[in-house]
Amino acid sequence: MATDPTVSEFRKSAEVTDQEIDAAVDAVPADLATDAYPLAKGWSLDLVVTIRTHAHAADALTTDTPAWTRTMVRTAILLAHPVKG
Repeated sequence: MATDPTVSEFRKSAEVTDQEIDAAVDAVPADLATDAYPLAKGWSLDLVVTIRTHAHAADALTTDTPAWTRTMVRTAILLAHPVKG
């Protein structure tokens, strides 16, 4: 695994489940102020930074197309680098 793995890499190695990723996706519109979302096994994800650094996800949050928003937020989360702790 890479030294700075993405959520997608954690998913591939089964350290993060689809259900945990779905829960993170659901947390974004519910509470965008969450800066340390507990992902799995001691890993956390800064959802605010994750969305801000992914332009399509940030733009999708301003639309009224739930499927598009969910897809873009999930993509941003899969590309994000969680931190231990």
